[in-house]
Amino acid sequence: MPANTKYLNPSFWSRFSKITAATVGGFMVSILFHLAIASWFDHVNVIITSTYSSLILWVGLMIVAFLAKSGWKIWGIYLLASIILSIIMFYGKALNPLV
Repeated sequence: MPANTKYLNPSFWSRFSKITAATVGGFMVSILFHLAIASWFDHVNVIITSTYSSLILWVGLMIVAFLAKSGWKIWGIYLLASIILSIIMFYGKALNPLV
């Protein structure tokens, strides 16, 4: 049974932005999230835990990207989250250099 055409998106760029936001953007946010946590806490324990939790977070971010109406809006949200997590990671390294 084919999909109903009113639910399909005819634009190539909209589909492309959702697919890339789900794969690349979701991966980027999930890795930066764990790196930001590792800069504030014991990095060995966070890295060991991130082997599974980053995959779970990445899949969750993929689902969110495909549920959204606009792929470009998701890209904006993921880039904003990446910038915020990078700032948190920078200040974590600057304020806790021994951790």
